[in-house]
Order: sequence, then C-alpha cells, then structure tokens
Amino acid sequence: MNDLFIQSISIDWEKIKRGSYLRKLKAIRRLKTLVFQNPVTFFVGENGTGKSTLLEALAIASGFNPEGGTKNYSFSTYDSHSELWRALRLGRGFQRENWGYFLRAESFYNVATKEEDYSDFLHPSKRYHEKSHGESFLALVQDQFRSNGLYFLDEPEAALSPQRQLALLAEIWRCVKEESQFIIATHSPILLGLPGAQILTFDSGTVRPCAYEETGSYQVTEMFLNHRERILKELLEE
Repeated sequence: MNDLFIQSISIDWEKIKRGSYLRKLKAIRRLKTLVFQNPVTFFVGENGTGKSTLLEALAIASGFNPEGGTKNYSFSTYDSHSELWRALRLGRGFQRENWGYFLRAESFYNVATKEEDYSDFLHPSKRYHEKSHGESFLALVQDQFRSNGLYFLDEPEAALSPQRQLALLAEIWRCVKEESQFIIATHSPILLGLPGAQILTFDSGTVRPCAYEETGSYQVTEMFLNHRERILKELLEE
C-alpha cells in the first residue's frame, strides 16, 4: 500500500436502499472498491455520472460537514446529501492528516456566511463576502491549504478565471510537496494537467483510470481551440 491518508474505499451495497437513486448511477452502482494511487486524484465525467456524489460521500465519511468547510463546521442549510457515505468503508493509512477542508462550489456562499458566524476576537473573519466570488475562492484556498492536509474539492474552478485556475493548480502542487492529499471533481482541463495526478473517469459506466488526453474536458477544449470557426458554424447555423 501507499502512504496516503485515504488509500482505498469499499462500498457495502447492503446498506443502500433498493430504491435508492444511487443504484441508477451506472458508474457508482458497479463500484465495489477503489484504490487511490497518487496524492492528487481527479474525478472526471459528464454531469450526472456520479463524480460529485462519490466525492461528497468521501468527504462526509472522512468527518467533514456535507455543505463544506473544515471538520469544525457543523451546520445544515439544506439536507441534500445521499446515503452513500454510510455505506463507505475508508482504507486509511498509518498517518493522520493535520488539517483538511471540503470545498464545494455550490454551497460556498453558505460556508462563507458561517465563517463569519464562527469568528471571534482570537479568530477574526476573513470576510469572504466582501470580495468577488473568484477572489474569495482563491483567498479561502490560500487561507486553508496547509501541509499534511486532506482536501476534497468539488468543481473548484467554477468561480475562477483561467489565470486563477493556474494559481489554484500551483497551490495544490505546493501542498502536495508538503505531504497533502487531494481528491477533486472537476471539468477544468487546466487543473487536470497537474503532473502525476491519477485521473478517474465516470463516463464509460464504470470508474476507471484514463489519460489526460482521454478526458472530455481536454478533447472538447482542444477541438474548439483548433477548429473554432467550423464548430461554431455547425453549431449555430439554422
């Protein structure tokens, strides 16, 4: 085995209700075990394939609040997470992380609000709401990403320009060199270019490894950049 904080997962399908929508997600319903091989693992695939569902379950099973934040966050704005986390068994390494964060693009506003509620004299608020969406995202990353950390990121590129995505990539790389582990669901061809990352695609009805150039994010972006006029003509003509 490796020295990652989370080395593998297994799913006990007996704990999932027969009528659960999880059994309708092809890639998820066929998943029994999964081994993490690198400090950074990317989940890729079309919308609705289950990548964010699995990421969310991993984060909750690891002790994080379903809507995001550190392990110290405990609140609920809207209970929408699946039962998958209850069926997950985490294969842990001997080492334990010193810090961690679950970043969800869709609930970042709620987490930023809660950060202000949790602040006090000794822990002043970072006042993320006073920054633009993209600036607050990157500020949070710079505040919360530390060495020996365990991080779950769900579509972190959502609020970031291409330049800021490069900045995020650099922050991830810095933390990886300081013994951190990341599991990330993304559509960003920029983030997916991180050297040495494990890329798992959900698109084929199974969760399987794939090369960077095999990802839909790369292929669609590359095709558009190289054949923009032809694609727009075909797409937009009546």
